[in-house]
Amino acid sequence: MDDWKFAQSDPTERLARLHHFSMTKRQPDGNIDFVITVREYVTPDDPSVLFFAQADKQTNQKTAPHTPCGWGRTMLTALAECMKAVHRFPYEGGG
Repeated sequence: MDDWKFAQSDPTERLARLHHFSMTKRQPDGNIDFVITVREYVTPDDPSVLFFAQADKQTNQKTAPHTPCGWGRTMLTALAECMKAVHRFPYEGGG
């Protein structure tokens, strides 16, 4: 068992370990790099959301801005869902 989890004394603190990943989204006008942060919660509000992943950039900025994210009981599920969300809409930012 990971001992870092014992640092949390109050479940409302929502202690989480952070995991960072990067990915490149290929687009016709150039590649865009995304950093995805996955939070691994000690005591999540919902047991099915032990891992929550969120990208550092929004997509679809000119129509309805969307922040790609994903969640699940495993890091793989949360990360894969977030990566799918990055591909769902084009990146329309300035670079």
